[in-house]
Amino acid sequence: MRREWQVDGVRREALLYLPKQSKTQPTPVVFAFHGHGGTMTNATRMFPIHTLWPEVIVVFMQGLNTPGKLTDPEGKKPGWQNAVGMMGDRDLKFFDAVLASLKADCKVDDKRIYSTGHSNGGGFTYLLWTARGDTFAAMAPSASAASQNLSLLKPKPVLHIAGENDPLVKFAWQKATMDVLIKLNGCATGTAWEKDKNCTLYPSATGNPVVTAIHPGDHSYPKQAPAVIVKFFKEHSRK
Repeated sequence: MRREWQVDGVRREALLYLPKQSKTQPTPVVFAFHGHGGTMTNATRMFPIHTLWPEVIVVFMQGLNTPGKLTDPEGKKPGWQNAVGMMGDRDLKFFDAVLASLKADCKVDDKRIYSTGHSNGGGFTYLLWTARGDTFAAMAPSASAASQNLSLLKPKPVLHIAGENDPLVKFAWQKATMDVLIKLNGCATGTAWEKDKNCTLYPSATGNPVVTAIHPGDHSYPKQAPAVIVKFFKEHSRK
């Protein structure tokens, strides 16, 4: 279903998947963010979380035209703010409004709220971790780097998806982010993840593991990613 919100006088919209039980019993929530130039409609196809995990609420928010750090400097295409305070925190305020309305209309499981996103949407997932970290149980960014937000993150379970031949968000940048996350979460040496042998699990004694899903591709979003993300999210609830 499509919903609208007024945020600082601006009309914002999102597509929502609401399972039947969301009105009667605590239900997890997954936020899924499109990349720069994407749309909420495209996001429903890119992140088919609702088909893989039909018991959760899934939120596909629509970005506004935004200057891109790597492309579209004039901001002719939709995207997300990439730093606290940017554009009056319009997207953080939008997120707050959406979550508040979900809590008013549904029975949200506060311990099982998650975020994923690709490229600029992955960057916004990292920003949400920075600015709204206590809200989330786990994060799953793709083809993105935390950059300026890294020093502000607190330990949290995270699955990072990266292409070794990404020409836009260089793999070296993403690896630097993953290395910091492994250290931040106090992780041990990585081993194959039992849920998906193509991923590496870095276990954490504090319950904040890092899983890396590194593929040989480019900046494109791998088709197998949503299934891996669902497996990861199902393992984690907020303490």
